[in-house]
Amino acid sequence: MERTNAGKSTRGPVKREVLANTSFEETRIAILENGRLAELHWERKSSQNIVGNIYKGTVENVLPGISSAFVNIGFEKNAYLYISDVLGDKNAPIDQTLKKGQTVMVQVAKEAISTKGPKVTMDVSLPGRYLVFTPYQEYVGISKHIAEPEERTRLEGIVDKLVKAHLGGKGVVVRTEAEGATEEELEREVKYLQNLWASVQKKHEELPSPAILHNDLGLAMQIARDVLSDQVYVYLLDSKESQKQVIDFVDGFAPELKDRIKLYEAKTPIFKAFNIEKQIETIRETKVSLPNGGSIVIQEAESLCAIDVNTGRFTGSKSQEETVTATNIEAATLVANQIRLRNIGGIIVVDFIDMRKASNRAKVMEAFAEACRGDRAKIRILPITRLGLIELTRERKRMSTAALLTAECPQCRASGRVLSVETLRIKIQREIFEMTGGRPGGSIRVSLHPTVADAFRSQQPIIEKNVQRAVRIQSDPNLMWEDYHIVLE
Repeated sequence: MERTNAGKSTRGPVKREVLANTSFEETRIAILENGRLAELHWERKSSQNIVGNIYKGTVENVLPGISSAFVNIGFEKNAYLYISDVLGDKNAPIDQTLKKGQTVMVQVAKEAISTKGPKVTMDVSLPGRYLVFTPYQEYVGISKHIAEPEERTRLEGIVDKLVKAHLGGKGVVVRTEAEGATEEELEREVKYLQNLWASVQKKHEELPSPAILHNDLGLAMQIARDVLSDQVYVYLLDSKESQKQVIDFVDGFAPELKDRIKLYEAKTPIFKAFNIEKQIETIRETKVSLPNGGSIVIQEAESLCAIDVNTGRFTGSKSQEETVTATNIEAATLVANQIRLRNIGGIIVVDFIDMRKASNRAKVMEAFAEACRGDRAKIRILPITRLGLIELTRERKRMSTAALLTAECPQCRASGRVLSVETLRIKIQREIFEMTGGRPGGSIRVSLHPTVADAFRSQQPIIEKNVQRAVRIQSDPNLMWEDYHIVLE
């Protein structure tokens, strides 16, 4: 059995607020749902966002062994193109479909992460407010989040007519925001997407490779396109220029929402005023507490993310099975919220506390699937195992927020751990013994990181006894945790 975040939800109406902070070289946007921080989005000038951009590129290498090709789209790292993203005969080997030196039109699906270049697809799509135009497809689809049969039938009739009249039978996906949209609004967007595609094709014919054919919208306008709706109470921006750009953009497709786009003019920085800065700091923490005293531990790695659920001090007033189930249900909501907030993508494994009863495992599974429904990223959830493990995949287009904010630790060598004080003490004692040849007498001066030095002083009699010399311990704030200097005096 599989579950996804599509389908009818039991969640009530969600009140959204969008806060945009533009300062120095980055734009940060926070989305609040019912007063709780639900999503964070970043755009930095130093790390150009290219997801959604369309390029004319040249095939540099075709590797049949991994059914992939590498395409030069004008960046230091070539883009990665897998066979499932190649147009043509899906059953043919990739080296029969693509040749070295061939020019292709590709769209960036995932940005470069770590050592990997950007992932691209030849199946180009152009998103609008209500529709996504897929020029290389013939399928007309409707978002599963539009649940009412009558509305689905109405939209299907309108879109089928517009596709035949304007798009020559090419494919379209109807987005959730199209619910309630008029035929005039949908026709206006179809014409806009048609003209945009014609512009992309013209550039592809005229420009030499590599070349950019289409830039996706900036972050502030992407959020306006994808998030702004009747459920958004306010879109608050602290930049007058950005506010004007968003108003002008929204005026083209939803003028009735323009009055929700406001300028923040208070002296207190917008993220500080709404307590967003403090919440951003917590994203670096691996341990997140549950209200009942339990916790979840989040460990991100390059290939997957492991999340562990612990009961902590919560014991409950009923049986152990009921206590565990209650903790797991509470953790399921927190895990879904943290995955979305931290923008964790790829393979995720959640280790819930073991439950004996299949009915209780089903309750946790249901709670987790329900909590994931508010996530705009595509999620695929596999059934919970007897050991309490839930495996899921979450669409990853950009690096996680933690990866964006942090770099590898030079002190722990990116392991997330450093040598313990006890390990350092034994290591230094051994090194002193080797330096002195085990001969007693004289004195030693050891310089250490201040915290390590304090711990060493509490063990000074033991250290002096082991090395058979007087030891003077000094604090040096310029030293990292594992660094030290030993001087024979």
